[in-house]
Amino acid sequence: MATKKDLRRLRIKRSIRKKISGTGVKPRLSVFRSNTSIYAQIIDDIAGKTIISASSVELKSQKGTKSELSKSVGLKIAEKAKSNGISEVVFDRGGYLYHGRVKALAEGAREGGLKF
Repeated sequence: MATKKDLRRLRIKRSIRKKISGTGVKPRLSVFRSNTSIYAQIIDDIAGKTIISASSVELKSQKGTKSELSKSVGLKIAEKAKSNGISEVVFDRGGYLYHGRVKALAEGAREGGLKF
């Protein structure tokens, strides 16, 4: 059974997705946050395909707090995007507040060279 908090996040997520969409030129950077990990995908919504993905699961060998790992995921996805020729994205926070791990991931991606 979904909790009140989950339903609220899904409602916010739907409202965000009505407003933003990723294209081939400017894809969408989508964030999913679980209790233990954080995942980021760069998605072309027109083609319906995930172009690039990165997660903190891939970086398990690194030590640090969840926020530090989130920043590393942001840097990693920016590095992969640069190698694929993507420099601009639309940021989709997935219904989460722009705070903590989500903010750290966004800052890491910006440091890596992505613009949004």
